[in-house]
Amino acid sequence: MPPRFRPNRPAGQSEPNEAAQLADQLQTAGYTKRDIARIINRDASLVSQFYTKNKGAAFVPALRQVLAAVQTGGITDLPELAAIASQHITRRTTASGAKARVRSKAVLITPTGSGTGRVGTQAIASGSARLRPLIAEAARLGLRLAFTVRLAKTGYVHSSGSRTDSPGIRRDVIQRADHTEERSYGSSSTGGFDAADFARRVDAAGGDVTAAVHQWLVETGRIRADVQILHLEVRTWRPRDAT
Repeated sequence: MPPRFRPNRPAGQSEPNEAAQLADQLQTAGYTKRDIARIINRDASLVSQFYTKNKGAAFVPALRQVLAAVQTGGITDLPELAAIASQHITRRTTASGAKARVRSKAVLITPTGSGTGRVGTQAIASGSARLRPLIAEAARLGLRLAFTVRLAKTGYVHSSGSRTDSPGIRRDVIQRADHTEERSYGSSSTGGFDAADFARRVDAAGGDVTAAVHQWLVETGRIRADVQILHLEVRTWRPRDAT
């Protein structure tokens, strides 16, 4: 028997808005708030605000189509559902009838190609969505990329300082008192990674930057498959031969 779903709505709100009702039905079908957020290409906190702040009206047409695709069309793949949703998401209008601005943090990549983005536990839980534009822009500009991850020390396959694992030297490893360890992969001195390659990996993971990085680390034998990334930082730069 599937787990019983309990709607998440604040006390005093007798009837959730339509966005929350549709989200309830998708959760009953087995999707999490994080999944719904990926489908509409927004942060998971916005889905929670369907219940707590009566938000989500702009996403109702998309959620209706997604729910129909799940219930009638039998579509379950998140990227497919996200593609369906994207065709029905429009910006809300202001009182004057103009398109409302989308609030988002600016992604800063300097003329030299230098850019940095960091996420912690909460953002990682929702797929590190704020890092995706940075990686996409770095790919568009033909930049190189490096990243730092923090996870439980026991989650790494190789001991710190091992030359089998990048970085191979202890100065790029930070050990913390909570038994976690930070390791950096790629650097300007080693050439780093092709941002376009990582952008493709992120797209293949349905936009989940955390999952794409985790998969690469597992595939290359650097971490154990069951370990969770606790902190993620992405850095970009322009290769010397491109200047």
